[in-house]
Amino acid sequence: MSRKDWIRVKDLAVDVLLYSGARWPSKEAGKPVLQPISLTVSIPTDIKYSADHDDLNSSINYSAIASSLRTLLSPISGAPAFASLEHISRHIYDGLLLEAPFTSLFDEAFISVVQIKAPIHCSRIVFESSAQRQDQSTWKLGTFRHTLEDIDCHAIIGVNASERLEKQVARVHLSIEDHVGLFEAGESLDTRAVVRRMYENVGNTEYLTLEALASYAAVESLKEINRQSPAVFPTVSVKVSKPFALVFASASEVEISRTISDYPTHFTTNDKMQAGAVNDVSTAAIAYGSNLGDSFHNIEFALRLLEVPNEILKDVAGKVDIVNTSFLYESTPMYVEDQPSFINGACMIETDLPPLQLLRLLKCIETTVGRVPSIRNGPRAVDLDIVFFNNAVIDTRALDARAGLENLEGHLVVPHPRMCEREFVLRPLNDMIPDFIHPVKRQAISMLLSKVAADPSLRKVMPVPKFPLSDQVPSFPSIQPVPSTLCHWIHPISSNDGHRNRFVAKTRLMAIVNTTPDSFSDGSDHESLPTAMIFAKSAVQDGADILDIGGYSTRPGAAFVSVQDEIDRVVPVVSGIRGDVSIASVPISVDTFRPDVARAAILAGANIINDVYSFTGPTCYPYPSTEIKELEAARKYIVGMKATAREFAVPVVLMHSRGDAGSNKDYSEYLYAGADHSVVEGVRVELGRKVEEIVRGPGGVRRWMVMIDPGVGFSKTVEGNLEVLREAASVTADVLIGPDTARRTNPLAGYPRLIGSSRKSFLGTILAQDGRTTSPKERTLATAATVACAVQQGASVVRVHDVQEMADVLRVADLIW
Repeated sequence: MSRKDWIRVKDLAVDVLLYSGARWPSKEAGKPVLQPISLTVSIPTDIKYSADHDDLNSSINYSAIASSLRTLLSPISGAPAFASLEHISRHIYDGLLLEAPFTSLFDEAFISVVQIKAPIHCSRIVFESSAQRQDQSTWKLGTFRHTLEDIDCHAIIGVNASERLEKQVARVHLSIEDHVGLFEAGESLDTRAVVRRMYENVGNTEYLTLEALASYAAVESLKEINRQSPAVFPTVSVKVSKPFALVFASASEVEISRTISDYPTHFTTNDKMQAGAVNDVSTAAIAYGSNLGDSFHNIEFALRLLEVPNEILKDVAGKVDIVNTSFLYESTPMYVEDQPSFINGACMIETDLPPLQLLRLLKCIETTVGRVPSIRNGPRAVDLDIVFFNNAVIDTRALDARAGLENLEGHLVVPHPRMCEREFVLRPLNDMIPDFIHPVKRQAISMLLSKVAADPSLRKVMPVPKFPLSDQVPSFPSIQPVPSTLCHWIHPISSNDGHRNRFVAKTRLMAIVNTTPDSFSDGSDHESLPTAMIFAKSAVQDGADILDIGGYSTRPGAAFVSVQDEIDRVVPVVSGIRGDVSIASVPISVDTFRPDVARAAILAGANIINDVYSFTGPTCYPYPSTEIKELEAARKYIVGMKATAREFAVPVVLMHSRGDAGSNKDYSEYLYAGADHSVVEGVRVELGRKVEEIVRGPGGVRRWMVMIDPGVGFSKTVEGNLEVLREAASVTADVLIGPDTARRTNPLAGYPRLIGSSRKSFLGTILAQDGRTTSPKERTLATAATVACAVQQGASVVRVHDVQEMADVLRVADLIW
């Protein structure tokens, strides 16, 4: 039968008994409440014969359907009390699809059940579903949807001054789908709990925009459904409106649709976890700070100890994995100002330790690293605090002692009670979990950060460790020695603006020392150790801040170099520099994509890894590859390079590339960002994917140790290279990326940038447009233009061949921008 027509009984009024209550829960537990509901039943059919012949006998008797529905549901007719709207629908399907006289007339029905007297604060609750008869005794559910209409909350919402003073109605409309598992399991959605959570939690928010409030409402509804039934993965559509916002309109409104996958930071843990014993893995945010001794060494030492809890707490069997880290920040002290500046950061951990055992572990680590009793908020070698533990709210103080914040010693209070006034805590958290909702303030971390007064002294910092290692013996056999700090670099807090504060950060100059015979620019110039040493000393005298030593050319068509040959080229130069007192303290980076070469160079004295393939090797493009062998090779590089970077705690420069530097220049898949922005978008997406994998998860590289290079001259056309130079600041800007259907935060947001444009072939192509052919060494002035642009765009490091000339460019450009 062709089913293109419908017979419908619409808005049938029926009184039913509901155990779930009406406006209010039942006054007596277990006693149902009599109340009106509204039913609409739609039957798909073919009315052609009835219409053509005006034949009543061939039509479906909707009067009989209505009578049967009232008999099925009315307590006067002996109908049972129902647990929920879902229970009512099941009862109707049993009657309409499995019992005479309807079994011979239709085998499918669509039902809408409306609770007119919905829980307080909610206008109506609607449950819509469909089912089809399978055989004489069973039917199968089809569609399934809950709608909670017009939940009137009262919240601070808006940007106008008056809106920040008084709560107004924020009307939330929820539609929930893809949770059919509840129905199939015989369960029901506790809509009263959803309404209550919406009303209470939305009422505690203070968002500026409806967009932010709608997203928060989606998170809270998903959390409540997840709490009730962790096995289902629903889709929620949320409308949030302000009925009193506009004079000539009924409301302003935002509508969004979200799933759990849209909020990974909110659903990595079980929301049911509380402060007691925890058997499953929990996620916690740990904040740390140090201002005594070598702060960077102290923090790294503490984090390594954190991951060996069984060696710190001999009586406890537990596991801790650091799965994400923030940038590090230098800040002037709060509260007690007469003390050195602090280095602050935070990390996310996964642990099976309960909160109090985790606190005990942190205190033991503080003692091991060297913290001694001091005045409150005074100097310390390291300070470790639990900021969040899942979504738990914990206070171990006596109930009558929780009013103030002066009696915290020896107790655990989570969330950390003073975090919302501290930019040096909120900013590291924002690096990792900007959308996480504070379980007490009911606001996202990003929102809390936007409200705190900006600290002009706060600077982003990257430590450079000292190598080779002195004779250090680890205090614990399972952790590697932690290097001391050679120096640290300061970077701007934000990458959204290319202009930098010249009183905070300077652009550092990285001098290229190629020990290869076939480099595109200076092949064989520094191939021997004596010539390399002469150039290194000259470069430092001319203003180089870093020496970048490479033993394997990345130019297209370069000859293969074995691992041992590359080590033999690089290590003698590194050792030679470290043995020359005039340049022994200059930071050295090793330009390699091989873990064995990086390890050998670091042991000889290198401090930084500079990898043009960003830890995935020279052949894997696209990444991840669909070719199993290529992907396995890339994974091997990632594992090896991550392990080396973590073991030695060295900074890494991760560059965007696409295999062979002269190939793969098509960025048309990113044209959704605009024809003039597609290459930059490609860099953000492709390099961002790799950086996320390198930084996140157990064994990840510390975020504060990562610098990115957008890869000027690698797999980009002339116009593509110019676009990257012109818009370099946007590569690491805090913006949304991806097509409209999959927008997400830029994974490269906030990272410092290195720009390497020196003598590149695209400069020769530009100069040749006027008929002038140039060798790489004749492109010094052209390079100078790109270096000035890099400074204007806020680069932290520029990598160059012509040191003296580019040092002059930096001296002037740093003062201009």
